[in-house]
Amino acid sequence: MKTLGTIGGAVLLSAALAGTASGAASVNLGTAESFAVLAGTTITNTGPTTITGDVGLHPGTAVTGFATVTLHGTQHVGDAVALQAKSDLITAYNDAAGAKPVSSVATELGGTTLKPGVYASGTLGLTGTLTLDGAGVYVFQSASTLITAPNSAVSLINGASACSVYWQVGSSATLGTTTSFKGTILALTSIALQTGATIQGRALARNGAVTMDHNAIDDSACSAPSSTPQPSTAPSSAPSSTPQPSTAPSSAPSSTPQPSTAPSSAGQGMVTQPPTDTVGGAPAAVTEPVPTPILLLLGVASIGWVWSIRYVAMRSRRRG
Repeated sequence: MKTLGTIGGAVLLSAALAGTASGAASVNLGTAESFAVLAGTTITNTGPTTITGDVGLHPGTAVTGFATVTLHGTQHVGDAVALQAKSDLITAYNDAAGAKPVSSVATELGGTTLKPGVYASGTLGLTGTLTLDGAGVYVFQSASTLITAPNSAVSLINGASACSVYWQVGSSATLGTTTSFKGTILALTSIALQTGATIQGRALARNGAVTMDHNAIDDSACSAPSSTPQPSTAPSSAPSSTPQPSTAPSSAPSSTPQPSTAPSSAGQGMVTQPPTDTVGGAPAAVTEPVPTPILLLLGVASIGWVWSIRYVAMRSRRRG
């Protein structure tokens, strides 16, 4: 028993350590999940930019430079959908800011390799490449800013996914030119993408602006369906893919013809039985189920026969 207790304690300790190593739980974005860009005051763009995902703005209404934006999603400006997404963004921001357990890291993340977990610093910067190694949730907490140098990158290896990387920024985030970034940025104030910067994830600014310049933002690998349902183009009169059985009697003869013992309507006597397959010279036996009406009649007749016998017996007793 003592040995079993020791083994059980070791198993529980291992499970606890495994839970700590796995890092924080995923941040729930709610309805903001379908948005690639979400801001509070303005959204501005310069040059050709491609956005895959929804775009939302609330309470601001100023969206500029979208004539050169290729948008694979729905735009919500000052509407109820954007309002709800902003509300869910606040909840997600607070969840990310409160994620635990926290490991402190240096401001500079470039040249480092990290496992899933929660990492915090007063400010966060990236020069060069940050490598995220392994499947799990990564949460980065910056008390003030996030700034990347030109040509910086976040690299994902061994199952790490941009869908599980969250950057909670206490003020504003700036991605330098041609930065290749991964994850969802949750900034309290604003987010600026300089020329050629790309995000596999989302740029979500609670209170300020999102500024773009020849960028690509793609959350298609992680997002929920678009917040605006699309009408179906299929005709409503299309036939069912599963044919329904017909209620009309089949005109085809039965695969096993049955002999009839009833006279024909023309009064020509008995109908000649059709030929049957034989085995060893004897006709093949075909057992037909007794129709339900006949069973009912037999049952009624049996009851009547029993009662008639009882009736006769009772009369005989009275006479005696």
